[in-house]
Amino acid sequence: MRVVFMGTPDFAAASLRKLIDENYEIAGVFTQPDKPKGRGMELSFSPVKELALKHGLPVYQPEKMRDGTALAVLRELRPDILVVVAYGRILPDELLAVPKYGAVNVHGSLLPQYRGAAPIQWAVLNGDRISGVTTMYLAHDMDAGDIIYREETEIGEFETAGELFDRLMVLGAELLVKTLRDIENGTAPRIPQDHSKATYVKMLDKSICPIDWNRTPREIVKHIYGLQPWPVATMELEGKCFRVFAAVYTDQRTAKAPGSVVRADDGGLVMACADGECLCITELQAPGKKRMKAADFLRGHRIAAE
Repeated sequence: MRVVFMGTPDFAAASLRKLIDENYEIAGVFTQPDKPKGRGMELSFSPVKELALKHGLPVYQPEKMRDGTALAVLRELRPDILVVVAYGRILPDELLAVPKYGAVNVHGSLLPQYRGAAPIQWAVLNGDRISGVTTMYLAHDMDAGDIIYREETEIGEFETAGELFDRLMVLGAELLVKTLRDIENGTAPRIPQDHSKATYVKMLDKSICPIDWNRTPREIVKHIYGLQPWPVATMELEGKCFRVFAAVYTDQRTAKAPGSVVRADDGGLVMACADGECLCITELQAPGKKRMKAADFLRGHRIAAE
């Protein structure tokens, strides 16, 4: 099966690597244009481009997808199938129609839930107990194509979005190979999505970082772990903004207002939450300091209970 691959970040690179390892014929690789990065603003390659160049695969980085350039290249490459994983561009219908088997996508959620960007982070943020990956045929509308396969996995109670991302990245690559094999054999299912059950999520930004102490301890835990590795949860302490990386549940209860410091000792920083419940912050980062255990921070910085 002759494949053209489209993708950009690490999540996509894992799928490309799996196709290489499985000896698929990869006619070409499309990825986003190089972007300036770092203090020197030097152009950096995407993870997909780095991997493709390492294996001598031709790389294409069109600035636009609707001016006919990408379409002409794709027709010249004559793929049997188009594989799209976190490419970051909306593909016009005429591109999807070029390969005889169409175009397939690996998405980091159990569709039709969490269409759109950052589905893995939102699964953690929303406190879901199950996540997974879906392979589907690409269609005109975003993430609305027919489902081929879905693979579920449990989300750990204290698993970060980054850790779940790494697991789903591998799971998605494995599911992609099964998908391509069955499409070629003519045994792959094609299941229309129930669009009435679709949910949509948006990209994360730093406006979501501050912890809302009027929420339950579990909601706050999921907020903390869902925002890692970026943009990271924050809390205000003595007038300063701290980044928060870890917390654990506690049986302690309090009459203090949500957001109050209940206790600060070797066990960590116990904070009042909704309905008199408490949560213990165990790892944080003070402004201009390194990330550290809350207990270590409190040994050098006395925080009074309120």
